Amino acid sequence: MDLFDQGYALDPFPAMAALRENEPVKYDENTGLWLVSRYEDVRAILLDPENFLPDNAIDAVGRFSVPTLRVLARVKFDLPQTLANNGSETHAGFRRIMTRLLNAQAVNASVPMVEKVVAQSLDEVEERLAADGVCDLATTLARDVPFQVMLRLLGLERAIDVDIDTLARWSDASLELFWGRPRRGREVELAREAADFYAWLTGLVQQPDPQDGTLLGALAAHRLPDGEPLSVAQAAAVVYFMIIAGQMTTTQMLSTMYRRALEVPGLWRQFAAEPGTVEPWTEEMLRREPPITTWRRVTGRPMTLSGVDLPEGAPLLLMLASTGSDPDVFERPEQICPHRANVRKHLSFGVGRHRCSGAELARMEADVVMRMTAARLPDLRLADDSTPEMLALLSFRAPLHVRVERG
Repeated sequence: MDLFDQGYALDPFPAMAALRENEPVKYDENTGLWLVSRYEDVRAILLDPENFLPDNAIDAVGRFSVPTLRVLARVKFDLPQTLANNGSETHAGFRRIMTRLLNAQAVNASVPMVEKVVAQSLDEVEERLAADGVCDLATTLARDVPFQVMLRLLGLERAIDVDIDTLARWSDASLELFWGRPRRGREVELAREAADFYAWLTGLVQQPDPQDGTLLGALAAHRLPDGEPLSVAQAAAVVYFMIIAGQMTTTQMLSTMYRRALEVPGLWRQFAAEPGTVEPWTEEMLRREPPITTWRRVTGRPMTLSGVDLPEGAPLLLMLASTGSDPDVFERPEQICPHRANVRKHLSFGVGRHRCSGAELARMEADVVMRMTAARLPDLRLADDSTPEMLALLSFRAPLHVRVERG
């Protein structure tokens, strides 16, 4: 099994089922990670941050080459412990910042804004369809809406001086650099993009007089437990993570949902006729095919999982996508059953101290985007029904293109 292979990315479910059944905790020589595939094991790990540390959550998969390290060193690239990779006492403070900006009240209040952004993006999709006869939803609406929504919710839209195309290119490069397996020349190329992104971010977080009620304002006002303000590296790391996590994962989620909805005969027109069917369907898709397929932890002391003894410092790969298909938890997991009783029991957003701060925002965006697209374009269909090319990174999976036409 090769976690970076296109065949695995297209259909990982047989391999995950074999792991759950035969080797629920398996050492993978290709990555040096212990693969943990059963629901109960993964949930227990996520709920025990004292023994299973988040320190390696955003580490690069492999060792960088010397030329790559030189590129990153020129901009003093550094991602200190802040959010996903933080098991220290400072995590709670960073978490509170994101909770204030992305809590349920803020998400509910943002629905009209999201609907307006989606409507504008649909205007552009319709223009492309009229002009070219085809449009790629993955690189237009599914990409642009999450960017615009996240920038507005975090109060960054007036502070940035680059366009969405640039942010997307930087984000794509960062994902591939840290979660991919690029060849040497490609790795250096990606590092240059990531370095440009980081250099821009360090300038962004040092802008004078950031506005209250925004992410930059909150970071400037925040104080660590010892009373010290955040360093430039800490503030840049938070924004770096939020732009990537808040946009790229939602883009991947929407791309997967578009592809699956348009593949099932009659489902898209059902969404157009019965918009109330969209929300439960999207929740089931999050269970079965989450955009974040895996996440990492490291053992803080010797531990035993499913009968396998692990030493202190063992790097773990928690297979979130596998847990959503665990038959011990979800009956007939291969079927999309929108009204299953335990539909929200999945771990696609994590659980416990490091549960995704943007979970409710992602749910709302999925419902609004899918519902409004189906209502505006009920005759949409896939323009290319061939096997899609997949994003095949350690922790991220989605079709790279969803080309559609009307008919």
